Amino acid sequence: MRQTYRTPAALAAAMISLSGCASTLDKLENVGSPPPMSRVDDPTMSPEYRPMSWPAPAPTPEHPRYANSLWQPGARAFFRDQRAARVGDLLKVRIMIDDKAELDNNTERKRNSQEQDAAPDVYGLETLFGTITPGSPDKNSLFNVTGNTNNKGEGKMKRKEKIETTVAATVTQVLPNGNFVIEGSQEIRVNYELREVSVAGVIRPEDIDSDNTIDSTQVAQARIVYGGRGQLTDVQQPRWGHQMIDILSPF
Repeated sequence: MRQTYRTPAALAAAMISLSGCASTLDKLENVGSPPPMSRVDDPTMSPEYRPMSWPAPAPTPEHPRYANSLWQPGARAFFRDQRAARVGDLLKVRIMIDDKAELDNNTERKRNSQEQDAAPDVYGLETLFGTITPGSPDKNSLFNVTGNTNNKGEGKMKRKEKIETTVAATVTQVLPNGNFVIEGSQEIRVNYELREVSVAGVIRPEDIDSDNTIDSTQVAQARIVYGGRGQLTDVQQPRWGHQMIDILSPF
């Protein structure tokens, strides 16, 4: 019975090919149609959702509630604050990113080496060199090695990013210390291009403004995604076959 051995590179190539074919078939099915938008679902029901653990303070005792009373024990005001306070409440996240980075590196390396060795006596075989070596070799400079190395590198990177938008997020979890875990996304479709914006992280209730908004700079463990998909995005990236070659090629 003949056995076939597959290398990890071959298995990776096969998996990438299958995934590439699947994405290609999906695009063929949607030819002439705009990219489909994602369903609006409960983020806690996603398979990727994982509740966050946090150091917990000492629990506070529950205060009894009294009917027909404007003031309840433990309350901070007569009227309820309209800012997000419980799981399921909404708040607005102002995403303001103005990032600029510029790097310019130059490296130059030079090295010259020269070595000359003499061998007037080589175990009595010095006369043999004169017969097997063409010409008239000089025994005082039998070995002559010269080396020259020159290496020059230059790297330059210039990047500028600016994003200003607002996304509504949902409080998905209230941590034991009172902080909120939030998650929100937004999709905007213009013609055949779909723009996606999402934000997730941990915030403090004290940082929420009176208009129920918070800056993205006040979101801990922030995960902000600004991207898109559609015909323009497909043109801006190489084909999946080219990407597979770039990953697997050792050269």
